[in-house]
Amino acid sequence: MKRLAICLCLMATLASAQEVAEAPGAKLRLLDKLTGKVTDLDLSKGQSQTIGRLTVQMDGCRYYPDSPAAEAFAHLTILDSNVPDPVFNGWMTASSPALSALDNARYDVWVLRCAVPDVVLPEVEDPPEDTPGEGQPAEDNPDATTDDGNG
Repeated sequence: MKRLAICLCLMATLASAQEVAEAPGAKLRLLDKLTGKVTDLDLSKGQSQTIGRLTVQMDGCRYYPDSPAAEAFAHLTILDSNVPDPVFNGWMTASSPALSALDNARYDVWVLRCAVPDVVLPEVEDPPEDTPGEGQPAEDNPDATTDDGNG
């Protein structure tokens, strides 16, 4: 009898750990590997947006209600204007984008998070712009020094 009670408790714990909620939207990130341009997409369920050759449609986003910022699972349909069939149609996981990834030579798309109502995430500042002279190779920057002792 004790074994049955323990099994039922464990099953209840596992079942509650697997509970997910549906979000009204998601935040995705798209990288154009050719230009290096990064674009963030805020899409509602069923909405799509076209960037370059890709059209990204967000079909659904799920998250764990007890920790909504911890994980996101988004179902995406991604079309390439050069290909008749979808280049991706399935679930992407925010914490493991390579687990189910878009296989495209030019673009990467990954899930950042679900758009969860009543959850306020901290604002993150954009990195500062490079000032002239910074970030340039030494041969292009007369003020830069090298470690070989030649200035």
